[in-house]
Amino acid sequence: MKLVAGLGNPGRDYDRTPHNAGFHVVDLLAQRLRADWKNARAFNAALARASLENGEPLLLAKPLTYMNRSGGALAPLLRYHNGEPGDLLVILDDANLPPGRIRVRPDGSAGGHNGLEDIIQCLGSTLFPRIRLGVGRGAPGKDLANHVLGLLPPGDQAALDAALPVAADAALELVQKGVTQDLLTRFNGWLPPNSTTPREQDAPATTTPRGQDAPATPKPNVSP
Repeated sequence: MKLVAGLGNPGRDYDRTPHNAGFHVVDLLAQRLRADWKNARAFNAALARASLENGEPLLLAKPLTYMNRSGGALAPLLRYHNGEPGDLLVILDDANLPPGRIRVRPDGSAGGHNGLEDIIQCLGSTLFPRIRLGVGRGAPGKDLANHVLGLLPPGDQAALDAALPVAADAALELVQKGVTQDLLTRFNGWLPPNSTTPREQDAPATTTPRGQDAPATPKPNVSP
């Protein structure tokens, strides 16, 4: 079984915020695969079940624990299905990348992203792939938490919206074929066609301040 998890915060207040980019990608995947979302209270997550082309089960997940407690939902879910860390793909936002840029990594550190860090801590491993979607850092001097939990300017939102289906393409290919050099070449550094930002070279991930995660969101009960 493969588990693809999009990160975000639950609730209408956060629906269109850049911090929910991961949610939006797995929503697209569920539409493509004609999979219906159901709330799984035992795991504090919304789940959608589908199958890959080879018949392997695919489970889509949106943790409902709020971003900085994502691991509390995903680690028990992966263990319940006897999965290994490498069976998990995480899709998340990245404030260090310009809006719409895609970055694929086979493993690595959290890079300062609290949702990813919680997953690493709960799994006890960094050995799982992730797809990051750039959301930028906002105007100079703007508080980063307000940026990722607010609304993007129209141009930046258009760039992010253009990246969502491309990230979904990358996710489907990754869970079916693994992290191949061809996949990295085609998707790493992807930007919307009209973007004026130069395509990145395959550089190491940089650190994002912890302020990008929702510090003031309530913490619901996460007991199974």
